[in-house]
Amino acid sequence: MSKIYGRIPVLEALKSGTNIQAIYLANGVKGEIITEISNIAKQRNIKISSVYPSKIEEVLGRVNSQGVYALLQDFSFSNYDQIIKKAKTKKYPLVLILDSIQDPHNLGAILRTAEASGVDGVFITMHNSAKITETVEKTSAGAIFHLNICLVNNVNNLIKDLKKDGFWVCGSMLDDESKNYTKVDYKTQIALVLGNEGKGIRKLVSENCDHLVKIPMLGKIESLNVSVSAGILLFEVIRQRENF
Repeated sequence: MSKIYGRIPVLEALKSGTNIQAIYLANGVKGEIITEISNIAKQRNIKISSVYPSKIEEVLGRVNSQGVYALLQDFSFSNYDQIIKKAKTKKYPLVLILDSIQDPHNLGAILRTAEASGVDGVFITMHNSAKITETVEKTSAGAIFHLNICLVNNVNNLIKDLKKDGFWVCGSMLDDESKNYTKVDYKTQIALVLGNEGKGIRKLVSENCDHLVKIPMLGKIESLNVSVSAGILLFEVIRQRENF
C-alpha cells in the first residue's frame, strides 16, 4: 500500500476515483480544499482520521504534507491496447514516450504537463527509470491519477507497434541534423519521445524515429531541463492543432 500527501494530490486522487483506503488530516487543518476533500471522502465512504502533526511527520518524514495524506492501493498501470484504444477516439492522437527519465521530480513535472496538454497515454521504460513514488505523485499535483500510464520493457519494440498503428514517432534530440521543433507537422497521430536527463534518447531509439527535433538554444546553456522541453514540445503540438 502506498501513500500520497499534499492537498491537491489527495483531492485529485479522490476526484479520479482512485482506490483510497483512508485519509489522515492534521488536527485543526482548514481551508477550501480540505473541506472539499472531506466532502468527497464522505460521499465515497472513505474513513477520515484526525492526527497530530507529529504523527504525520513520523509516517511521511519531513515533507511538506500540507496537513493531509492518504493511503491507497499500489498504482494501477494501463496496458498498450487500453492506451491505443483511447487515443484512436481522437482526431489527432498524442502519446508520450519517456526513455529512461530517472529524476522523480522531472517525471512528476512531465506527467503534470502531459495531463494538462491532453496526452492520451504515457509510456515509461521499466528499467533505468524513476518509479511512481510519493515524490512523483506530489510533483505531478495529482495528474498521475488522470493519466493512462504504461510500463514498457523495450522502447524500440514499442515504436514498431506504434508505427503499425499509424503513429509518426518524433524524438527530441540536440543534434545538427535535428529539425527546429516548429517545422514538423503535428496534425497527425504523434508519439513524442523524450530521453534521459543527461544522455538524451538512446541511439537506436533515435534511429527508429520518423522525425528528430530540437529546441533552438540562444544562450550559453546547451540544453533545457527535460520537463521544460516537454512543456514546450507538447504545447507546440497543441498550438498547431488548435490554430492558436
